Amino acid sequence: MPRASSCAASLLLLTLLGCRRDEAPDECAARFCLSLDAPGLTITLRRDQTTLLTLPADGLQLGLRDELSDTLSYDPWFEDKDADYVSVVEIAAVEGSPGVWRLQFADEAAATLSVEEVSAGNFALHLKPDAATAARAGYVRLRPRVSATEGFYGLGELFDRPEHRGTRRAMQLELDLSLESGYNEAHVPVPLLIGTTGWGLFVEDLHPGVFDVATEDDTLVEVTFGVGQDSAEGLRFHLYAADHPLDITRHYYQTTVFPTLPAPWALGPWVWRDESADEAEVRADLETLRALDLATSGYWIDRPYANAVNSFDFDARFPDPEGMIQLAHSLGFRMALWHTPYVEEKVGALHQQALDEGWFPPVVPIVFNNWSDPIDFTNDAATAAWQSLIQRYTDIGIEGFKLDYGEDIVPGLNGGRLAWEFEDGSDERVMHRRYAILYHQTYAEMLPADGGFLLCRAGTWGSQAYTRVIWPGDLDASFARHGEQDTNRDGETYTAVGGLPAAVSASMSLGPSGFPLFASDTGGYRHSPPDKELFMRWFQHTALTAVMQIGTSTNDVAWETTEDNGFDEELLDVYREYTRLHLRLFPMLWSYAQALLQDGRPIVRALGLAYPELGVHPDDSYMLGDYLLVAPVIERGARERALVVPPGRFIHWFDDTVIEGPGELTVPAPLDTLPLYLAEGGVVPMLRPSIDTLSPTDSPDSVDSFAEDPGLLYARVFPGPAGEFVLYDGGRISQASAEGGARLTWTPGAVFSQGLIVEFVGLDGVIGAVSLNGAALSGISDLSALESSAAPGWVAEAGHVWVRLPAAGGEVALGG
Repeated sequence: MPRASSCAASLLLLTLLGCRRDEAPDECAARFCLSLDAPGLTITLRRDQTTLLTLPADGLQLGLRDELSDTLSYDPWFEDKDADYVSVVEIAAVEGSPGVWRLQFADEAAATLSVEEVSAGNFALHLKPDAATAARAGYVRLRPRVSATEGFYGLGELFDRPEHRGTRRAMQLELDLSLESGYNEAHVPVPLLIGTTGWGLFVEDLHPGVFDVATEDDTLVEVTFGVGQDSAEGLRFHLYAADHPLDITRHYYQTTVFPTLPAPWALGPWVWRDESADEAEVRADLETLRALDLATSGYWIDRPYANAVNSFDFDARFPDPEGMIQLAHSLGFRMALWHTPYVEEKVGALHQQALDEGWFPPVVPIVFNNWSDPIDFTNDAATAAWQSLIQRYTDIGIEGFKLDYGEDIVPGLNGGRLAWEFEDGSDERVMHRRYAILYHQTYAEMLPADGGFLLCRAGTWGSQAYTRVIWPGDLDASFARHGEQDTNRDGETYTAVGGLPAAVSASMSLGPSGFPLFASDTGGYRHSPPDKELFMRWFQHTALTAVMQIGTSTNDVAWETTEDNGFDEELLDVYREYTRLHLRLFPMLWSYAQALLQDGRPIVRALGLAYPELGVHPDDSYMLGDYLLVAPVIERGARERALVVPPGRFIHWFDDTVIEGPGELTVPAPLDTLPLYLAEGGVVPMLRPSIDTLSPTDSPDSVDSFAEDPGLLYARVFPGPAGEFVLYDGGRISQASAEGGARLTWTPGAVFSQGLIVEFVGLDGVIGAVSLNGAALSGISDLSALESSAAPGWVAEAGHVWVRLPAAGGEVALGG
C-alpha cells in the first residue's frame, strides 16, 4: 500500500522510504517521489530534488460531449472537435480511502483519482469519472509539462525516426493515403513515452489514443485516449522515474510483463525465399548454405507451400516434408513456416468446419485480406481447434512461425465505427490491439519448451509475453526514408514506406518500447530486388542487431546473381563475413537478452537515449549493448559518413582506427565495411571463428554447432577504465588498463567452461611479457597454433595480442 503524508502544502507524498509528516516535498530524502499539491492541483514527479514532470490543474482533462453516440469510434486522431475539454477546479480527499481524491472539473463533471506507489520510482494512477460524468466523457487527456530540451523515446515501432519531439503519434492504424501502403504503418504502437531526463508515462489502455509530443509548446505533451462508451472504467496510467532513461523500460515491464525470449537459435541468421518453388529448391538451399560456408541457424518457408492459406498441409510440390525437415535438422537448421489467422475458402471442408463451428467473429464489417474472416481467438473452442491444426506442423518438426497479417480490426474510419463483435462480447474498440495478443498467444503455446521462434508483424503493450521477435512488414528495397518521394524501376513515383533508414529507425524505437528483439527483411521487400550496394549495406546493419534474417520479395539469396540484383563474388565474401560475425556475437547478445529480464535495458540503444547528456538524437547510429557503436550507411553512394561519437575513445572493429568523443566526426565507410567501433574499456564475448550454427545437428563432423559444443569462448577487449562483462551462464570477464599493458580476469561459467582466448586491441607500444596468475606465459608461433594448443600461451600479430586461458580461468597481465 502507498504511504500517505500531509507534507506542508501537499496532500500526498509517495516515496520509497516515506517522509516525516512535517517534511515538504523539497525536503524529502527519498530518491523518487510523487507529490500532489492541493491549491493548484499540481502533480509533480521528482528524482531527488529534480523535477522530472508536472501535471498542473489542466494536466488532467475530460473531453465531454452532450451524449456518447454508439456510432463513433472516439478515435482522437480525428481531432475530437465535438468534445469540450474541461480541467480540474477543486480537489478533496475521499474520507476513509487513503490515496484517493475526488476531483471536481468545470461543467459539473467529477471523477476520482487514486494513486499508488508500486515500487521505487513506479507510481500507478487511475482517473475514473463518476456515473453522471461517464455518460458524457468520451475522452481523457493527460497534459504533462516537461523539459523544453529533452528528447522523447518509446511509443513502439516508428519508421521515420526513433525520437518524437515535434511529432503526433497514433496508437492505432490510420488511413494515410500519402504513403504507398495507404496507412500509417502503426503495426506496433506502445503507449509508453520516455523522457531523456529520466521519466516515463505509460497509459494502460487499449482504446484509440494519440501522443502529441511538444508539437506546439516545447514543454507540453498531450496524450488523449478515446474511451467512448467505456468511459466508466476511466483511464489507468503510470508515472515512472529512474536515474537513467534506459532504466524506465524496467518499470514498464513490471507493470505489464517481462518479455518471453525465443530459443537461443532464434537469433539466427535466418534465410528464406518469398516463394519457394518446391521441396527440391528448399533442400538445395540448405545444402548450398553449408557448402558455401554461410553461417545460418534457421530457414523458414514463406508462402505458398500448402494447398491453400492455412490448409495445414503441404501441397504436391513438397512430396516429403518430414524428410525435408529431417535434412534441415541434420544440417543444423531450425525450421519455421509463414502463417496467418485465416482459412482460405478453397480449403473446402476446413473452411466449412470453421463456419459450422463458429470459428469466426459473430459480427465482421470488413476485412483487409484476400482469404477469410479472422479466427476469433476469444472463442475457446475455436482456439483449441486451431491449436490442434498447428500441431500437425509441430509434430513433424516445425519449431517456429512467421505470423503475418491479423490487422483487419481497426477502430473505425474517419471517426465512425467499423463495428465488430467477438465471442467474448468485446468489440473493435479494444480488439484492434488485443487481437494481436490473442493471435500470438495461440501460436506461442504450441512452441517447444526452449521458446521456439515467433516472428510477428503486429503487437502492442503486453504482447511481449508471446511475441518473440518483431519484423516491420514490407519495407522498400531502397535507401528511401519514410514519407520520401522515390521512383521505381519503371520510372513511377511513389511515397515510400521506407527502406533501410526505416529499418534502422524501427530497430532503435522498439527496444525501449518493450520489444527488444527485431529483425527486418535484409534487402527490403517492396520494389525488390535490392541491388548489390543496398543488400550489402542492409546485411551490415542486420548483422549488428539482435536477430538477423535475410530475404526479399524476389527470392534473392546471396549466392544467386540476377541481372537486376547484380550480386557477385565480392558480395558473397562480405556476406559470409557479416553473417558469421552476427553468429559469433551470440554470447554477447544472449547475455544482454537475459539481463534485460532483470534490468529492462534494450539491446539496441539510440545514442540520444543511451547518452542523454549529448543533447542530440541521431537516427542513423546506435549502441549495441554497452560497448559497440554501430553506424550503418543508409545513403546510396556514401563512402564516408558523419558520426556522433559519445564520450570516450572508440576503436574501429576492422582497422583499429581510434576516434574520440564527445563530438561529431566524419568516418570512412567503404562499401565492404560497416563503421563499427568498440568502446575503450569494452569487452565483447564471442563464439569461435569457425562456428556455423546455433542449432543442433546430426552432422557435428561437418557442421560446427554451438548447441553440440559451446567450445572455447573468445573475447575482444579494448583495455581501458575498469569494467566487467557478466555472461548469461554466470561467467565473468573483468578488465582494466595498466601501465604499459592491461589486466584481465576470467571466471568461467556453466556453459563456457573449456577455456578463453582473449584478443587485446588498441595497445600502445610493444608487449614484452604476458603472465597468467603471476607466472610468465610462453609465446606461441601464430594464432592457429594458439587455437589448436591445449595449453595456455600468447601470440602477438598485427598489433593485437591473443592470450589463451585454461578452463579453470585465471588472471592475465600484459606488460612492457
